[in-house]
Amino acid sequence: MADFAYAAINSHGQHVSGTITATSRDEAIKNLREQGNRPLTVKEAKSKAGGINISRNKVKTKDLVIFTRELSTMISAGVALPKSLDTLAGQTENKYFHQVVSGIKHDVESGTPLADGLAKYPRVFSDVYVNMVRAGEAGGILDEIMKKLAIQQEKDAAIKAKVKSATTYPLVLLTITIIAFFVLTIFVVPKIGDLVLNLGGPNAKIPPQTVAMLAVSKFLRHQWYIVLLVMVGGPILFNRWRRTPKGKQKFDAILLKIPVIKVIVTKVAIARFARTFSSLMGAGVTVLESLEVTSKALGNYVIAQELIKAAAEVREGRQLSQALEKSSLFPPIVSQMLAVGEETGKTDVVLIKVAEFYEEEVDAVVGSLSSILEPVMIVVMGSMVGLIAASVIGPITSLNQSIGS
Repeated sequence: MADFAYAAINSHGQHVSGTITATSRDEAIKNLREQGNRPLTVKEAKSKAGGINISRNKVKTKDLVIFTRELSTMISAGVALPKSLDTLAGQTENKYFHQVVSGIKHDVESGTPLADGLAKYPRVFSDVYVNMVRAGEAGGILDEIMKKLAIQQEKDAAIKAKVKSATTYPLVLLTITIIAFFVLTIFVVPKIGDLVLNLGGPNAKIPPQTVAMLAVSKFLRHQWYIVLLVMVGGPILFNRWRRTPKGKQKFDAILLKIPVIKVIVTKVAIARFARTFSSLMGAGVTVLESLEVTSKALGNYVIAQELIKAAAEVREGRQLSQALEKSSLFPPIVSQMLAVGEETGKTDVVLIKVAEFYEEEVDAVVGSLSSILEPVMIVVMGSMVGLIAASVIGPITSLNQSIGS
């Protein structure tokens, strides 16, 4: 999305100007014409805050949850939608989100459905969000849908926060270990090497591990730019590769082959599937449309493809529970609970129970992961420092023995 400054003539023949948010200049012109304006000039406006283009800023999950819950409350209270959006735009501290909500309010005032206004900002509002709002508008239950969306976003945010919390301490330990390795290798090892050579002479026998550490130290001191390039450029190239369709497919497949990670990724995806699919079904969205939208919200390409295959079987007349029954990624409990929901006509209610069950499972696994990772990282850190210490102390001990004899 970008901001475009425009000058136009409105339906009353008056000259008007301002800014409009759109994905391209052509879309900005189209939106202005739909609002009854005749564009004269439309140019991209570089809106900056502190030297940063705010159109590139992201909206935090917390801001989106607050927006969703407050909009639900105001709609339930009978406040007009444009007025609600105007109030929420004034309350947000995120400048980019303020522009987004103001743009949506402008669209709604022009007669555009709320869902279509949200769809113009795909970086802020996901396909799941937009489709649920569209279903809520069609069924006249927008306030209920917004409540479900807020709950769903809070659950997703809670899962992400717990995973982040479980991995923060091990990552800190890993960072400290890497820094300690570089400091010892670059500054301490060379001095010890010089000391050994000075005391033992050119024919001094140096243990293999010390020779290896001296070689690593020499490389780091003289080819430091290569190490820096790999450490900085490596993650950037990896992230770019991971964002490509092929890269995402391979990376997600690799995650499902790592023992502990596989359990977490699968349980998170199942919880998202159950809650998202339940919300869409409860909003009156058809099964096939719900499956299509839900597949985009799972967060793992391989599991999403499994759900798309199930959707193809549903299209051919099979029940979803039967389609997922033979899946190796969806646990049996999911197909069994789905079968109960299909028989009773309460699929959305049953799947909420499944979502709650797997969210609790994720909490338990993440807690176990945290307790496992911390000692593992301590062992890794101790082993690395111990290796360096052995490389340093070994030759000194040998020299002392030689001198003593």
